[in-house]
Amino acid sequence: MALHLIKLCVGGKSIDDLSNRQKKRRAERTKRSEPNETLHITRQMPRRATELLDGGSLYWVIKGQITVRQKLLEIRPVVRKGGPCCALILSHTLVPVARRHHRPFQGWRYLKEDDAPRDLCPGEAVKLPEKLQAELSSLGLI
Repeated sequence: MALHLIKLCVGGKSIDDLSNRQKKRRAERTKRSEPNETLHITRQMPRRATELLDGGSLYWVIKGQITVRQKLLEIRPVVRKGGPCCALILSHTLVPVARRHHRPFQGWRYLKEDDAPRDLCPGEAVKLPEKLQAELSSLGLI
């Protein structure tokens, strides 16, 4: 059974906003002749990394709702500002999930597969503005 991480997308306004930020950062790394990877740096190294890499994903909380996930490809130690950190290497693909409310928290948390929201099928994705989707989801209407 896969284990996942859940993380707040601080300052993120939408899935498109997250996607654009990640594309911009990949382009900046490419200019510096670094690998074209989607990564997220965090201070703590997950102790259950082996379980996470066995099919796990990082679920993003945007504006108080779990909205999208990215597959975890690798977890590696890095040094930032002279201190040890952890780089979560993610798939470039953002997979929309069935929205679910989640309260704010700091850092990241583990998320069991049973508790993870299901992926939305391509035809199932609602073609409404994301702000309206979030509102309808918070009311339990979608």
